[in-house]
Amino acid sequence: MSRLVSVSMTFSGSFVLALSRIILFINCFLSARGKIPSTLDGPFEPVTVPFDVSLRGNAVDLPDNDSRVRRTVKGFEPEQISVSLSATYDSVWISWITGEFQIGYNIKPLEPKSVASVVRYGRLRHPLTGEAKGYSLVYNQLYPFDGLQNYTSGIIHHVRLTGLEPDTRYYYRCGDPSIPAMSGVHHFKTMPVSGPRSYPSRIAVVGDLGLTYNTTTTINHVISHKAALVLLIGDVTYANQYLTNGTGSDCYSCSFSDSPIHETYQPRWDYWGRFMQRLVSKVPIMVVEGNHEIEKQVGNQTFVAYKSRFAFPSEESGSSSTFYYSFNAGGIHFVMLGAYIAYDKSAEQYKWLERDLANFNRSSTPWLVATWHPPWYSSYEAHYREAECMRKEMEELLYSYGVDIVFNGHVHAYERSNRVYDYTLDPCGPVHITVGDGGNREKMAIKHADEPGNCPDPSTTPDPYRLCAANFTTGPAAGKFCWDRQPDYSALRESSFGHGVLEVKNETWALWTWHRNQESKTEVGDQIYIVRQPDKCNHGIQLKNRFGGKLKQFR
Repeated sequence: MSRLVSVSMTFSGSFVLALSRIILFINCFLSARGKIPSTLDGPFEPVTVPFDVSLRGNAVDLPDNDSRVRRTVKGFEPEQISVSLSATYDSVWISWITGEFQIGYNIKPLEPKSVASVVRYGRLRHPLTGEAKGYSLVYNQLYPFDGLQNYTSGIIHHVRLTGLEPDTRYYYRCGDPSIPAMSGVHHFKTMPVSGPRSYPSRIAVVGDLGLTYNTTTTINHVISHKAALVLLIGDVTYANQYLTNGTGSDCYSCSFSDSPIHETYQPRWDYWGRFMQRLVSKVPIMVVEGNHEIEKQVGNQTFVAYKSRFAFPSEESGSSSTFYYSFNAGGIHFVMLGAYIAYDKSAEQYKWLERDLANFNRSSTPWLVATWHPPWYSSYEAHYREAECMRKEMEELLYSYGVDIVFNGHVHAYERSNRVYDYTLDPCGPVHITVGDGGNREKMAIKHADEPGNCPDPSTTPDPYRLCAANFTTGPAAGKFCWDRQPDYSALRESSFGHGVLEVKNETWALWTWHRNQESKTEVGDQIYIVRQPDKCNHGIQLKNRFGGKLKQFR
């Protein structure tokens, strides 16, 4: 069946487009008959779905006068309300903002302690018998250059609720009851208790989201799928596509090359928070940083908005940083890694990852899922092999603990790999999935590195620390920096906006579905069962064999 639905396409033009649609129809037909392929059928022949101009859509940002991004509360009433998970099912974070941001040349930050951080909650809508208090902060985005406007946020509140029951709906209100300035009643549902037969119903996975009209379609589709959890794999608002005066561009470096620093228009964060509240005030969202969150400012500070606006279970998962942390969602252990902070074997992130992987329990959390922003396995020209240093440092460790799925963004397209390790097809390697197609204004990645004239020079692909990418020394691309055809590790790639949904069925089977944004409906562009084989894949022993018995620690 895999050969039937996974034809390698080498033609071009309208015939190829028609053929690709036939293949997609066959996939949908087989899926409807319960014949969804699985990774047991692989590895699959590489498939490229030709770029369809009609699917590109309107990659234009929502303007600041759109009703979905306007401030609708009064005084210090809460807005931009969101829920995020702690490390385990019995705790969540509630976050919100009170007061108005300021932007200009003479700003005066609000006093964070002037408004209390209180959440009242309970299993009944009335009365809300529980109460928790948290902390508040204000952040600034400042520029030491004449003519650039500075920004100070509203008061950001984070409150952690503890002692919660698993798989249970809770109602809550947040704010300051003494003013009074409390929100309306919202609700969320806790994660199931960890166990081999206990999983969230659906997990939505999005990347490179932004705030365009395509973004609105993506989020509408996520809401319609009734996700229990949302993973956002970096590049949140694209506020850094703007100058401080609110002028934006699809290509910042092209339009604003004379700017003394890479500016950012921080109100886009507030617009994004308002737009997303209808989803994330009910469904927990877990975020990892992307390059668009760097947002350099005075004193060489970076990632200030990212670190301030979201709550992270860093402390609960033994991490000292908001850039990397872990959490459980039922029988899934998620590891969120930072590609824009040191990750080499001597770095604190690497040491934390070693500890986290050594301590997580496969009997209660059979699935291991890792996420970070830039992909290790992408065949698109954009950002090609950009994260090679990170791959060389971390891939062996993740493989030795049997990571099952890797989610990435960064490349503005969809791509799913065959099971792969160290550029070699490996039945026990993870499936790498790139979902950097959430809807951002930079538009789609279309060119492939294996197409004539598209292979970048290795010197143009450094990561933030050093240059690691070089010509391949083995395999079909030996002596070259790029393959001359779609790589074997690439099972399916398509340039279209969309999002994915992960549905873990039991301790060995999970259904992955990628939904394409098309007009006003969501279409299934890819669907496959990802199957774990714990009896076959003793990763530590395999690595020991690969490296001549030199691996000292394995599971």
